[in-house]
Order: sequence, then structure tokens, then C-alpha cells
Amino acid sequence: MRGIAGSGGADSVVEFTDQLFGHLRRVDQRRWAHAYVLGLLRTPGKKTMRRIAAAASDSPTASQALHQFINESPWDWAPVCDRLRQWTEARVRPRAWTVAPVVLPKRGEKSCGVHRRFIPHTGRTVNCQIGTAVFLSTDAGDFPVGWSLLLPEAWAQGALRERARVPEEAVARPETHVLNLVEPLVRTSRHEPVPVVVDVDGYLDVRPLLHGLIRGRRDFVVAVPDGLPLAPFTAARPVRAQVRAAARIVGASPSGAERVRGLVRNQLVQLPFGSAEQRPQPFRLFARPGTGPGGPGRLWLTNMVDRPLGELVRHTERTASAGEAVHLLERDFGLKDFEGRSFPGWHHHMTLVSAAFAHSRLSDVPADGNSPLGMPADWADEGSFRRDLTLLTAS
Repeated sequence: MRGIAGSGGADSVVEFTDQLFGHLRRVDQRRWAHAYVLGLLRTPGKKTMRRIAAAASDSPTASQALHQFINESPWDWAPVCDRLRQWTEARVRPRAWTVAPVVLPKRGEKSCGVHRRFIPHTGRTVNCQIGTAVFLSTDAGDFPVGWSLLLPEAWAQGALRERARVPEEAVARPETHVLNLVEPLVRTSRHEPVPVVVDVDGYLDVRPLLHGLIRGRRDFVVAVPDGLPLAPFTAARPVRAQVRAAARIVGASPSGAERVRGLVRNQLVQLPFGSAEQRPQPFRLFARPGTGPGGPGRLWLTNMVDRPLGELVRHTERTASAGEAVHLLERDFGLKDFEGRSFPGWHHHMTLVSAAFAHSRLSDVPADGNSPLGMPADWADEGSFRRDLTLLTAS
């Protein structure tokens, strides 16, 4: 991936942020959206509100105004995420929609959704927020285009919910929020359908996610826990696919199931429930070798039973690519630096971080000419933007 770009490329920051935020009615909201993205792109190190403001304006009140824009202003982040997805899709082709958890360590107990939780890939219990991100996975990398904040029970009701301004619709099961994020992306994508790849095992219950994807008739590859109830598909036999020529069987377990090295075991299975009138649907349960966070033998379930096993394994590797994107978001774009306490503020910050990340990677990639997004006429160049921003902070 390329490094952080300046604002004077083929698609300037002014033009870019207006395409994402130009629908907002208030000019000050549009200006502060630009200021925040610009600050995320230009501020080295920790992205505090004060440092972001200093990168965009000389006004001593800019930090306060930015804080208001992120934490208090009632703008809806969902249309912005949708516009970001459209802008990104006009430049790169999706290969999958990848859903992955993002752990945000926190000090104290006042950040919305913060709680102590065991983190499977580190084996430690930490004080943190858990976000779920939906990435547009492409040959050029993975780009976050939707976010959901996991709310423990204490934050879904009572005084904590009130203090954090958590909307009523946000207290449903977190699996519902993930499906609500994924479904519009799959349904409205301008490209041919691509699979949904999900790895939230250890954070969310995968069963409601599986049922939602099945009901929506979406192709998927989902990491599943060992205890997920499955049954052999009635009309199928187990098969074995070799992933390298030197693969060999090295032993057998006491139960008689073969243990293999360098082989990917896979079998057609079915979910052991449903009405008797329904024809059983085959799924493929498979494991891939490796020593990643999931460890050897990680189990995956897919409804794409006719695809080559190598293709399915490549889809499972997209979660590692999404993890690399999260690392870049943390290191260069302030993913972990949000210090506000409100539910809307968290989503505002994540949306703007995602926008800055996409611009830094794709600003010099031309659109395909079919993008529905345009630039309204009321935006000027960046010099004019800075003068207007100074007037806003002085008023």
C-alpha cells in the first residue's frame, strides 16, 4: 500500500470530503468534516482533538468546535459510510465483504461500551471497547465501510445508556447490527455479488449471523466454533483436498478420524434443524493449516460447496488482511485515539478515520466514471476553506 498522500492529488481532500459530506445541510458541519479528515491525514503521532484542530485551523477555538462536531452534532454517519463505499467501489473492485472484530483498549470506565473482556487472540482479559468492522476487501487492500459498537448489557439500559446517548435501535442483539451493516452493502453494490467472510468467533454468536446470511441467500465463509451443532449431509461422503504435493497423513486419532499435516480436511454437512418439509441444504465444513490467531485446524463453514477448496482457503485469509488494515488504522489514522464518551461520537470518529484511510490509499486512483457522487458548487479550494473555517471558529 502507498503512504499517506497530500491533499493536492487527483482527488483533493476538499473534493473528497464534499462527496461524502456534501449532503449535510449545515455548511459548518461540512467544513468541520473536512477539517477532521485533513487533521487525521496530516497529524503525526497521536490524533488528539487539539492536534487535529491545529492541523486545520489557527483558531484557538477550533478544538472546541471539532469536539462539538464529533461528540454532540446529530449528523447521521450511515449515509456517509454508504457514500464512502460508493466512492471506494468506483476505484477498486470488491472481492469479498469481510467482517472482523476490532479491540480498542481503554483506561477507565466512562467510554461508551467499555468493559472487561477476554480477548481470544491474545489470551488476556483487558478493559476495552469491541467494535465490529465491515471491510470492502479488494486486490488493493481492505477498506472499512461500516462500523458497529458492541454494547454489553450494562450499556444497553439505564443511566449508562442515557449518558452515552445510545439510541433505542442500538440495543438489539449485536448480531443483528452486523447483518444490518452487511445486507445493504451486498444488495446495493455496483459490482457482481461477492462472498461475505465473517470471523467473529469468540465475540459474537455466529448462529444468528449464519441464519441471516442463509435467509438472505448470500454466499458466505464463516469461522465457526468447535461446538456448533452440525450433522453429516445425508447424501455426501467426506472428501479430502491436498494443498501441496508433499502433504502426507501422519497419524490417526483415537476416534478413527484421520489427523493430517499439509492437508485440508473438508466435509459436506447440514444444520441439524429445520422443518421436515424443507430439503436439507449442504454446507462445507473445512479447516485450513496455519498458525495464525485461530491456530491450526480452525473451522470454517460455507454454502459455496461447489467452489475449489483453494479458493475457499484464500477467502479465510482475508481476515488476516483486514487485521493488517486495522494495524494501519491504529498506527497512522488515530483509530484508538478517540477520547469521547458518546455512542454517536464513537461512530462519527470511526467513519472519519475510515474516510481518511480510503483517501490516503485511493486518492490518485481514477473513478470509473459511473460514480453517482458529485461535487456541489458551493465548495471552493483549500485556501478558501481555511479562511471560511477561521470565520466559523471566530463567530
